[in-house]
Amino acid sequence: MRSSRVRAAVAEGRTVVSAWVATGNGYVAESLSHAGYDAVVIDLQHGMFGLDSLVPLLQAVSAGPAEPWVRVPSVEDATIGKVLDAGAYAVIGPGVDTPAQAAALVAAVRYPPQGRRSYGPARAALYGGAGYLEHANDVVMSWAMIESAAALDAVHEIAATPGLSGLFVGPNDLAMSLGVAPGRPTPEVDRAWERVLDAAHRAGIAAGSFCMTATIARRLAGLGYDLVVPMNDIMLLRAAAAESITVVRGATAAQAGGY
Repeated sequence: MRSSRVRAAVAEGRTVVSAWVATGNGYVAESLSHAGYDAVVIDLQHGMFGLDSLVPLLQAVSAGPAEPWVRVPSVEDATIGKVLDAGAYAVIGPGVDTPAQAAALVAAVRYPPQGRRSYGPARAALYGGAGYLEHANDVVMSWAMIESAAALDAVHEIAATPGLSGLFVGPNDLAMSLGVAPGRPTPEVDRAWERVLDAAHRAGIAAGSFCMTATIARRLAGLGYDLVVPMNDIMLLRAAAAESITVVRGATAAQAGGY
């Protein structure tokens, strides 16, 4: 079976940098896979597309060197099974507030006897290659999203879930649950990031987070986060567009003042 470049990076202590696709555009997903990211996450929860777009998006990511991941809309067996059968190498499960939900996520990702994933790898066997069934439980990753005050209270118990690969912070939902505004760092979210990192590493698993800016991603990597996602595709597009407009209009104004 094809090995996981993300697992290898985490084991070697290298920071994993992942892209995030919210637009549902295959050309964008393929371009990001070639851009130097370790993984590209297809966002089925908040992305502006449906499940029918999943396979083309995973194929687009798989055309490049990045590892194909999916953030599912819920921790639910049928959707997780379909995502994995389509070739995802990791599942990020949202709204994991309890150890029981974390255990359900792990069980949905793993084949029996370690879990309850139904057999039918379909495209997963094409992408993963020979020996997929024998090795999938040891290669495919499960990440539990910590994005509420309740999850933060139970973070050490969640992290101790057998078979869980990592904790992944959803900072905006977490901020709202903690009673502060989303979209920017606050002392409350900063403390939460530290708590999640501590819980993950104490349990011997990885810690990851979505980040609203590359600067935040760099700061979390410096703290010891194993995986960071510096913005999604539409955020990158908007930021580049704003920068381009500023440069052009600034140059135009400077030229106008010179004549």
